[in-house]
Amino acid sequence: MRILLDTHIVIRTLLDDPRLSLDARLLLRAHSGDVHYSVASLWEIGIKHGLGRLELSPGEVAQAMKASRFARLEITEEHINRLVSLPHHHRDPFDRMLIAQAEAEPLRLVTSDLQLAAYGSIVVTV
Repeated sequence: MRILLDTHIVIRTLLDDPRLSLDARLLLRAHSGDVHYSVASLWEIGIKHGLGRLELSPGEVAQAMKASRFARLEITEEHINRLVSLPHHHRDPFDRMLIAQAEAEPLRLVTSDLQLAAYGSIVVTV
């Protein structure tokens, strides 16, 4: 299975946060060769860092993700086209972009946000 990490999963993974569930840890271990993170997550992290809500900077996250051998997923025109046609199950623009990217690639989005499960089988809640 090819997976895409939701932003909070990226952060929890890097910080080895105890809130990262055992299911998430096992999934990351089992699919370590095909784990992706989105530049949209770096953008979201940059906003939170700039507001003082997150200590990690987007540069630090990008370096750590590269060291972890997770693949970086850029935003493409196809992702944007998918985004505009998504149903509005979720209002967060970053989560909506991750859903659009997961659909287009295809990837399974790994998240603990139960509201995203409304997008169907491309979402894996952990």
